[in-house]
Amino acid sequence: MKTIKGLYYTKDHEWVKVDGNKAMVGITDYAQHALGEIVYVELPEMDEVYKAGDVFCVIESVKAAADSFAPVSGKVVEINEELEDSPEFLNEDPYDNWIMAVEMNNPSELEDLMDDEAYKKFCEKEE
Repeated sequence: MKTIKGLYYTKDHEWVKVDGNKAMVGITDYAQHALGEIVYVELPEMDEVYKAGDVFCVIESVKAAADSFAPVSGKVVEINEELEDSPEFLNEDPYDNWIMAVEMNNPSELEDLMDDEAYKKFCEKEE
């Protein structure tokens, strides 16, 4: 299982990369392995506002459909439209292929997330 130092991670297997007040959000390597071959991503809408914990997208694989939860509150300022035609990008490299970017309303919510080491330990307990 791959993780990247400097990212934040959730217990629901999303990652967050922070750049100023903008947070890029995607699913982790652990999540894409658990889902299997991803065949569809229902992307969030531009300008939609989410609270931390809200469902922001649905990812479907040949095995299952899974909700993804917003790790931080904010307004969607970018979506990765490439995933509409190529959802398999999430399997190929889940850390390069983000799902959305939000302008954070409350950056202090990052304090509730895990760093890469804590996330690795969390995943070991999940298995």
